[in-house]
Amino acid sequence: MKRARQDPLPEKIRRLRGVIMVICIPILLVSFVFFLMPRSGFSADGSGNLLIGRKTVPGGESVKYAVIFDAGSSGSRVHVFCFDKNLHIQPIGKELELFVQKKPGLSSYAKNPDDAANSLLSLLKEAEAVIPSELRKLTPVKVGATAGLRALGAETSEKILQAVKDFLHEKSSLKFKPEWVSVLDGTQEGAFQWVTINYLLGKLGKTYADTVGVVDLGGGSVQMAYAISESDAAKAPTIKNGEDTYVKILFLKGVKYYLYVHSYLRYGLLAARAEILKVDDRSGNSCILGGYHGSYKYNGEVNDASSSPSGSNYNQCREAAVKALKVDQPTCTHMKCTFGGVWNGGGGDGQKKLFVASFFFDRAAEAGFVDPKLSVAKVNPSDFEDAAKRACGLNLEEAGKTYPKVEEDNLPYLCMDLVYQYTLLIDGFGLDQLQEITLVKQVPYGERFVEAAWPLGSALEAVSSE
Repeated sequence: MKRARQDPLPEKIRRLRGVIMVICIPILLVSFVFFLMPRSGFSADGSGNLLIGRKTVPGGESVKYAVIFDAGSSGSRVHVFCFDKNLHIQPIGKELELFVQKKPGLSSYAKNPDDAANSLLSLLKEAEAVIPSELRKLTPVKVGATAGLRALGAETSEKILQAVKDFLHEKSSLKFKPEWVSVLDGTQEGAFQWVTINYLLGKLGKTYADTVGVVDLGGGSVQMAYAISESDAAKAPTIKNGEDTYVKILFLKGVKYYLYVHSYLRYGLLAARAEILKVDDRSGNSCILGGYHGSYKYNGEVNDASSSPSGSNYNQCREAAVKALKVDQPTCTHMKCTFGGVWNGGGGDGQKKLFVASFFFDRAAEAGFVDPKLSVAKVNPSDFEDAAKRACGLNLEEAGKTYPKVEEDNLPYLCMDLVYQYTLLIDGFGLDQLQEITLVKQVPYGERFVEAAWPLGSALEAVSSE
């Protein structure tokens, strides 16, 4: 038999071009469709952590937004964050977040819940304006009320919360669920604050000894949170009366953290004023600057806030602050306590580096030992003592000239505030006079700054669970 003649390859392709076109065109079309589709589902970031899929927006960026309202005792604030698929913060305009605040806080509208809810309208509109319209229905909006509402009692605070829920349902274009409006318990607030600071510093995913502790002094409460060892966590005492436990377990970037966290209700800066006024039974108050005669209202209670005839006195004010803190609380049955009979977590490496936020930074800047233009400053507790002694040696008129940055309503209490902050650090939390602490208003993140506040921790939780 003669061997069949083999056609050259180009000739075969020419003869079969019709069949090849029929097969290839559908394959190319399907491939093109898959190329255009937005990524969804789960993917890995290279470290073994799973990432939740995000919607692709014009420009090719895959991002998620979160809106968090911080309804504090001294005012309401809104934070808007934008995250990429790896949960890195992305700029909103020229900043890394939208941050807007206004006074007063929701708790100031105790008798009119609807007014409380409507006070958030301008903040809501500013938040919505920076979010792309096609992403608003996908963007969670959460409201976390803190110590101010906790102090009002369940019935009053629930009415305000319900009014806020109704307000967001009617007025918001964002993704909203009723359970996202709540009163944060103090341990939630403290845990979110710890996550915020350590996230911005790039500490998450490292050992507990590499993290930093945080103290957040708000208006109604003060929180301390820091990571402890597993062995110290096992020694945590049981809290009675159904209160939160001292230790929360967090899984962050593949690492299990045992987080000691406690919130001291009624020991925020504004609430502590009332406590100090109650315990100082002298004629006039030794913590009030001389020449001031008035009253102090907090949480519906009114206390006399008149100075003593001889004016403010540092040593006597210190006595009152220690007494108000209940440093020698007889019910402390644990080996190590802070104040009010509260376990201190045992100390350890996670507490060695402390970042101290909120009113600590504000008063330090107003008292002049921290540059108000800075966002981060290294100080020690003795700086608060020195500033307190200077302030307590002045009368109201002298203080007004010496401290022009202090608001008029706060000026009579400047001696008291600085004494209390020093007492809280030394007698309350047991710090050494010369221990270095970091006062922080904003934390550097890349070349920009982010507010050192708990809403970022809440926002990370919100976008990670979506």
